[in-house]
Amino acid sequence: MRILLLGGSREANDLADALAVVGTDAIYSYAGRTSEPQSTPLPTRVGGFGGVEGLRAFLRDNRIGQVIDATHPFAATMSTNAVTACAAEGVKLAALERPAWVSGPGDNWTHVSDTTAAVRALPDAPCRIFLAIGRQEVGAFGAAPQHHYLLRFVDAGEAPEVLPNADVIVARGPFRAEDDRALLQAHRIDWVVSKNAGGQGALAKLEAARALGLEVIMIDRPAIPDRLVVTDVAEMMAHLGHARLGV
Repeated sequence: MRILLLGGSREANDLADALAVVGTDAIYSYAGRTSEPQSTPLPTRVGGFGGVEGLRAFLRDNRIGQVIDATHPFAATMSTNAVTACAAEGVKLAALERPAWVSGPGDNWTHVSDTTAAVRALPDAPCRIFLAIGRQEVGAFGAAPQHHYLLRFVDAGEAPEVLPNADVIVARGPFRAEDDRALLQAHRIDWVVSKNAGGQGALAKLEAARALGLEVIMIDRPAIPDRLVVTDVAEMMAHLGHARLGV
C-alpha cells in the first residue's frame, strides 16, 4: 500500500524517518513555504495539489491507499481537502496531530478564534508585542499600526510595509524558555500573540510569558471535519501495523 504523507510539521519529519526505516512505499508532500525545509528520506514533492479535484487526481494517478495528514494544525484548507478527497476516492485517512497547548497556573491567556480577532483583542494604547504566528498572516496587524512588533520567522525576510514599527529575527526552533525569556526582556515585550500550534518546539515563548507575567493572546485552532486522529509517531506506526517493530 502506498502512503501519501502530507507534511509541514516536526512530527511529519519524524514519521517520514520511521516510515523509511521500515521500508514503506510512501511519498512525502509539503507546501514549500519555507526556503530551507528539513530533508527527508522519502521521495518528496513540493507544492499544492490544485484543490480537492487535484488531490483526487493525485491519489488515483499514484495509487495511494493511505493518506496521513501531518500538516501544521493551522493548515485547515489542506486538511479539509484531504478529508473530502479521501472520502470521494475511498482512500483511508489518518491525521497525526499534536495536542493543543492548555493554560495552567500563572498563565494569562485570552482565547480568540482567528487572526482578525487577535488584532481586536490588543489594547488601543501603543505597546510592544511579540508576534509569534509565522509570516503569512502578520499583515493583518497593520490594522493596529500604533504598536511595535517583534516578528520571528523561520526564513529571512522583511516585515510587511503595513507594520511601520517592527523588528524581525530569524530563528528555527526548538527554542529554550530561558532564551525566549531573555528575548522578551531585551525587546521590552508587553504582550505575546501566538497560534495554538502545540508541541514542544515553540512552547518556550509561553513559558517565558508566564515567568514574566505577560498577557498572551492565543489563537485557537481552526475547525477540521471529523477524521481519525492520533497524537504521536509511535501511535501512527502502530495504526499502520508496525507496532511489533518497536518503531
